[in-house]
Amino acid sequence: MSSKSHLTYGARASNHPNALARKLFQVAEAKKSNVTISADVTTTQELLDLCDQLGPHVAVVKTHIDILSDFSEKTIAGLQALAVKHNFLIFEDRKFIDIGNTVQKQYHGGALRISEWAHIINCSVLPGEGIVEALAQTAAARDFTYGPDRGLLILAEMTSKGSLATGPYTVSSVDYARKYKEFVVGFVSTRALSEIDSSASSPSPEEDFVVFTTGVNLSSKGDKLGQQYQTPQSAIARGADFIIAGRGIYTAPDPLDAVQRYQREGWEAYLARVQ
Repeated sequence: MSSKSHLTYGARASNHPNALARKLFQVAEAKKSNVTISADVTTTQELLDLCDQLGPHVAVVKTHIDILSDFSEKTIAGLQALAVKHNFLIFEDRKFIDIGNTVQKQYHGGALRISEWAHIINCSVLPGEGIVEALAQTAAARDFTYGPDRGLLILAEMTSKGSLATGPYTVSSVDYARKYKEFVVGFVSTRALSEIDSSASSPSPEEDFVVFTTGVNLSSKGDKLGQQYQTPQSAIARGADFIIAGRGIYTAPDPLDAVQRYQREGWEAYLARVQ
């Protein structure tokens, strides 16, 4: 568990050196929510309707923008407007994994223009340190019209059965996060990773990486494709700061009731941890 995990979101926001991490904790504190909704729908209207309905109860909306069949300027403008209206951040789950020159073009250019609208992105460090450096350079060089803050989550672990994101790979994820801490907000992982010590880096007392944990579901333990679920309580007890839930919310008979339940249980688990 991170040495900072017992502190409230407000306390962590007041002292955090990373501007985007401060914003994340401020949003969570203001809304009493640590829920990230994984909005894995396939049309712009579905995405915007989901964000408008559930936005008041979540801290972050996570998109897979490349699965939309009708991505357009309407998608970007709609997401931006709803993020302001409901005070949430946007996390594009692109999972960049390529050489530096390519990911720079994927992040800022192309049809999706991710850097323009996504506050948070993520990547795998399988290509090596260069991918983190390239994304950090791209973010630093741009004058963003929609908020100045951008940040990266390193995909350090996954919840799918048989995941190879373990051992030396996870250690390298932490090493790169420490080296690029001005841009790396934290990790997508199944637990807090700040206590990892390696030949390349060691934890410092000031270290406070944000942990996002996927695969949170109150009604299922997994699916037929290898996904393994856990509850808000178990995820937060292991170090999660933000819980990511998708199908458990948006495929529920009443998604609004479901998101409120996740919000309540996630917040109660957080209060239990900090108290």
